[in-house]
Amino acid sequence: MCQFCVQHGDGKAWYLQASTYAYDLDADLKRQDYLLDFITGFPKGRDWTLKNLTRLERLPAPLRDLGRVAATAQMKKSHFGQPVPIEECEAVFDIATSIVRVPCPCRYTAGNKSDGYCLAITTKPIDALLEKGFADYDTGPDTRKFETLTKAQAMAILRRTEEEGLMHSVWTFVTPFIGAICNCSLEAGCMAMKITIEHETPIMFKGHYRAEADPDACTGCAGCVERCPFEAITIGPGHKRAVVDAEKCYGCGVCRSACEYEALRLVERVGAPQGLLVTGAATA
Repeated sequence: MCQFCVQHGDGKAWYLQASTYAYDLDADLKRQDYLLDFITGFPKGRDWTLKNLTRLERLPAPLRDLGRVAATAQMKKSHFGQPVPIEECEAVFDIATSIVRVPCPCRYTAGNKSDGYCLAITTKPIDALLEKGFADYDTGPDTRKFETLTKAQAMAILRRTEEEGLMHSVWTFVTPFIGAICNCSLEAGCMAMKITIEHETPIMFKGHYRAEADPDACTGCAGCVERCPFEAITIGPGHKRAVVDAEKCYGCGVCRSACEYEALRLVERVGAPQGLLVTGAATA
């Protein structure tokens, strides 16, 4: 069970609790300002963050680990995320009934102006706030900014992103308010994965599940190896079957969509109260 489930989920999945979506942003100026500043300041914030993480890595190990712990603790208060399998994304859409497709700040800042990957999820429309935040984003002629989606349309997008090997994750904007589902990968420019994996400073919980391969059903085709966004699956030597590294697996479940033999499934992540990629002293 992750820390947020204890604090904000009454012992259940925190992102499936209606209270984490029920804030009225028209009245909640603190979160409204944070969301606006996050969107407009993302390009500069990205550069500042990566520059300082590089500096942090040059410090002696004790200081470096303390810096990572402090950064993780600060992010938990403001902007923290967790991979969520597609079945539970569907349950999220039942709670956060306003779904709007928006430009992706990560891709935009990395020079990729593709559209259709990020979903703003709230219980009430926040169109005016989104228009203001993304006003200076030149995302190309094909982007349909702020397209309001039905649950069926949103699920179609998630299925498409799974085919591209992108994980689905929920994100807070001043915790525990959840404001977005992102669909991303390290190769696509995901800042959260870059910070968590490459810079060993966790800003994501591991998911509540982990993938498991059925050796009897697996043919060793390696489709899941190519699709896993966390490089957690390999083809084992000798027996030529998929092997899941439980420590690397974040439980997004995307690997399953690559297997026509249904040889992969998600199981409860047993005994993982830290819920994080553990690097040095950076634990939850």
